[in-house]
Amino acid sequence: MPDKKIKILIIEDDKEIAAIEKDFLEISGFEVVIENDGLEGQRQALSGDYSLIILDLMLPRKDGMTICREIRNKIDIPILMVTAKLEDNDKIRGLGFGADDYIVKPFSPTELVARVKSHLARYKRLTSLSDNLQMNDDIDFGWLRINKSSHRVYLNENEITLTQKEYELLFLLASNLDIVFSKERLYDKIWGENKYGDIKTVAVHINRLREKIEKNPAEPIHLQTVWGAGYRFLE
Repeated sequence: MPDKKIKILIIEDDKEIAAIEKDFLEISGFEVVIENDGLEGQRQALSGDYSLIILDLMLPRKDGMTICREIRNKIDIPILMVTAKLEDNDKIRGLGFGADDYIVKPFSPTELVARVKSHLARYKRLTSLSDNLQMNDDIDFGWLRINKSSHRVYLNENEITLTQKEYELLFLLASNLDIVFSKERLYDKIWGENKYGDIKTVAVHINRLREKIEKNPAEPIHLQTVWGAGYRFLE
């Protein structure tokens, strides 16, 4: 019996671009579904058995930022946001809403395929827990508790909502107390060796985590910056 193909959802209103993306992904062995409408795309994302979503920023009826924010806590798969804009604010907002990465138009179809493969491979490695760093079964500092099997995080016994990448980043740092990780090493461990990626992604996710776990995100006690070196976690 042949292996089941990996399903990818493209939410893109430009039918020509969507068709090109679909062709190249299918050549690479993926099963691809296209939705040209934002609202229908969101419904499809929540109802289909997809392994990755390619999400355009500008869509009819519902924009990509809103879709990303509303689906992120319901599905745990990579989301690759596509934007025609170059502004850092758009990139930061997209990452903050739970996108795993972004790609700026115009881009080559081969670059897109490379990004897709990189994120799928990274996601598979992380979910199989094959990282060779110390990774505790559960983490309990009293004020912060991380349950590895359920991927749930509790702050002072109240559950907090994290994106998949925020969870992976927090778990990695909290499992290796007082160890300084450079931005480059964190990017490699969480996002994979992706030559198309942007290391600014790390700082965005660190800031988002601080907003969720620190009493004063501007003066973090636990998720600290070691200037010139990277980040570390203190109990």
